[in-house]
Amino acid sequence: MASKNLKNKNVLITCGPTQVPIDDVRVISNQSTGQLGHFIAQRLQKAGAKVTLLEGAVRNPIKMKSIRVIGFTFYKELLNCIQRELKKKYDIMIHAAAVSDYQLKKTYPKKLSSGLAELNLQLVPTIKIIDRIKKWAPNIFLVGFKLEDGINRQSAEQITHRLFKQSRCDLVVVNTITGNTYHGFILNRRYKILAEANSRPSMSARLMRILEDNL
Repeated sequence: MASKNLKNKNVLITCGPTQVPIDDVRVISNQSTGQLGHFIAQRLQKAGAKVTLLEGAVRNPIKMKSIRVIGFTFYKELLNCIQRELKKKYDIMIHAAAVSDYQLKKTYPKKLSSGLAELNLQLVPTIKIIDRIKKWAPNIFLVGFKLEDGINRQSAEQITHRLFKQSRCDLVVVNTITGNTYHGFILNRRYKILAEANSRPSMSARLMRILEDNL
């Protein structure tokens, strides 16, 4: 059902894993499924928003013709996609992708031999993409995500501090995944917990309601 406050809003969502290359065959990646980003995209589209989804290399890509999908695989592709898209007018950005925190200091141009007795890879931090979003689009409503082990109501404020102060997020979803168990909180800039959820579908529903109340 369409939402009065979300109808015709332009929303940019990122989801899924990002990869960084080791050589021209091997990569370092993560296990993000992109499911939460999919649930959010679907709910916002049904609420009347105009959704663009930047989707990593997930096993089960989203299949909704009403959602504009741009695929990416590598960290640098995601960085370039976001910078390019934010030259357009977006009202909301939901940055749910599992972005690579590290990349190789030196990427090997050709496939490394499989017969090496030992291989040492030197990793260096990647640029924090979320720190650039408000620089590229100062007026966008930004929702950041933070995945941590063992979160609770007491630790949520400390965990989200950097995203509010340095990245200037408007909301942060802090969540944890243990096996098949999901748990998360949504906080505002005053570190107030606005919602708690124990599944990805319920988290997407709660986030949409909060967006409706804040736009």
